[in-house]
Amino acid sequence: MEAKPLRIIVTGGTFDKAYDAIKGELTFMDTHLPEILERIRLAVPVEIELNQLIDSLQMQEANRRSVLVACERAVEPSLVITHGTDTMAETARLLGPALLPKTIVLTGAMVPYQIEGSDALFNLGTAFAAAQLLPPGVYVSMNGRVFDWSRVVKNKAAGIFEEA
Repeated sequence: MEAKPLRIIVTGGTFDKAYDAIKGELTFMDTHLPEILERIRLAVPVEIELNQLIDSLQMQEANRRSVLVACERAVEPSLVITHGTDTMAETARLLGPALLPKTIVLTGAMVPYQIEGSDALFNLGTAFAAAQLLPPGVYVSMNGRVFDWSRVVKNKAAGIFEEA
């Protein structure tokens, strides 16, 4: 199977948070994607687009529209969006009805990439595979599962995504 070119659209979320020892909190400095791609030895042509670096709880309609515009402009047939988990399903519900002729997979992490025990690499790898194998549409890939945009919710009590 030939590898499809991918675009990663970065929006922030826990995936890209880093510990700021001065402030004593998790914050954003830059995306970890270049380091991650080197580490995982990705053998697929990929472009990284830094759309924004915010916590998904701070995402407003304008932020989500910015993601939609980035998806519309992308020339690649397969897109992976790194996104905060708290409102990932909400962004997917904005993208889904646009019916773009691309495979768009949103993913994130419950634990930041830089912290031991992070699920970021696993979720990103699953999202890459899904973006190459699934037909055009919008999906959420978390916890080893892939969900259609219209049937996914985050179970905050269990810390997992489920079918709605």
